[in-house]
Amino acid sequence: MAQFYKSLSEEQKKEICFPFDHELRSKINNNWFIVEPRIGTFLNKDQQQMVRDIFMGLHSEEYAEKVYKQVDEDSGKIGFNGSAVAMFGEPGKKFEFVFTGRHVTRRCDGNSVQGEGFGGPIFYGHAAHGFYEKAGHPDNIYWYQALQANEVFKALDGKQRKLALLEQPRPEQETKTVELKGSATGLAGMPVSEMSADQKGLVRKVMADLLAPFRKSDSEKAMKMIEESGFDNLHLSFFNGKDKEGNSYDIGDDGVWDVWQIEGPNMVWYFRGEPHVHTWVHVREPKEA
Repeated sequence: MAQFYKSLSEEQKKEICFPFDHELRSKINNNWFIVEPRIGTFLNKDQQQMVRDIFMGLHSEEYAEKVYKQVDEDSGKIGFNGSAVAMFGEPGKKFEFVFTGRHVTRRCDGNSVQGEGFGGPIFYGHAAHGFYEKAGHPDNIYWYQALQANEVFKALDGKQRKLALLEQPRPEQETKTVELKGSATGLAGMPVSEMSADQKGLVRKVMADLLAPFRKSDSEKAMKMIEESGFDNLHLSFFNGKDKEGNSYDIGDDGVWDVWQIEGPNMVWYFRGEPHVHTWVHVREPKEA
């Protein structure tokens, strides 16, 4: 990170570097560019490689190439280099590097952002075969996560399914999408506290699968924060309504729920698989009373 920052010219810094506390640092969206300049036209070849190395380093060895390919494919003809990056603060002090584009927001902060998993809200998604994906989401690299979540639903009894199955998910509203409740009171869906030990084990399996694409340090930190907020305070929801265009959230009406979320007092992991995969993530440590 320090090498990348030092490589920037003063002219480049004017375009993509900001004070650490700049409001832009904490923003998020499903398809956006944190600054206007794009990697491929604004950075030289060495800098482009540094950005790629930083991005790859934010992901686990198992998933790094898959995630890179997803960003490259979803970014159209210009590919991965059509994304945009910004730097807040300065390495060696408080800093955060933010990578943005279509279906991607990632952060690298060197533990500068206190209390936040992943350095703040992140986003991942994939449109493997067009805007409207078919049931089963062929070749979507994140669909495996929904399949694991559906294993939890299948393990619920009738009463539990009534609690878990809701009509409308949270709206996608940029940064507002990942606002946290800060309390276990009033959370919708099936409470993990009312699940059996086997069912809780399945929820933990889902969390492991959600965290699998990311580097170990970020995954462990996020899971620690979730545990500190109380694993039993999590709620699991699945959505069977229709969007504003009248399309079913259950693509193919096959009972394999495409839209679902895990929410706790200080976390939300919202997986919207209709019409293709959008995933909004925000995990933070419990705030002191």
